[in-house]
Amino acid sequence: MDFKPLVTLLAIVNPLAIVPFFIHYTLGFSKAQKQHTILMSSFTAFVVIAVSALLGLKILEFFGISLASFEVGGGMLLLISSTNMLNAQPAEAKPSTHEMEDGAAKAAMGASIAVVPLTIPLLTGPATMSTVIIYAEKAKTFWQLGTLVGYGVVIGLATALCFSLADPIARVLGKTGINVMTRLMGLILAALAVEVMADGLGKLFPLLMRA
Repeated sequence: MDFKPLVTLLAIVNPLAIVPFFIHYTLGFSKAQKQHTILMSSFTAFVVIAVSALLGLKILEFFGISLASFEVGGGMLLLISSTNMLNAQPAEAKPSTHEMEDGAAKAAMGASIAVVPLTIPLLTGPATMSTVIIYAEKAKTFWQLGTLVGYGVVIGLATALCFSLADPIARVLGKTGINVMTRLMGLILAALAVEVMADGLGKLFPLLMRA
């Protein structure tokens, strides 16, 4: 059995590095909300990998979307989130206190954050999707393709484990530490956003890369 795809995916997804973002996005969440967010993020990560393996190329072709265009769009989303994080503010707007009193609104918010931006594009962005599609193209048998989908389960479990350790990390850092970490991660996220957009723009406009 070839474990190279799994090692590659773990290195690219790297859920441990996303823990600071999880802490930031789930500030003020109850224990139940955090657990729901963890489950949603883990399951969504698996779904993204599985769908990319089974239908990735067909979906992109159907909508006429290139991976380069997806990289540019994802990079813009990351850049918007990073500007808020640099000010130690939530990366995306949160409902008002009155809205948060409604249980359905809380659940919807947790699910929304779990999918975007925690899972897409922070955990499973264009790099992950393209990697899965490349390995899916190399799969010669149904068993090999099924194994690649199974690796998505491993990624989901690794994500759940890392995010479950977020509370102990938050207790050690404290509010001040989290704010400092938020600004630092915001800066890193901004740089990542530029890299992602530059890569996508380079593919869309090859002359930019030559320059």
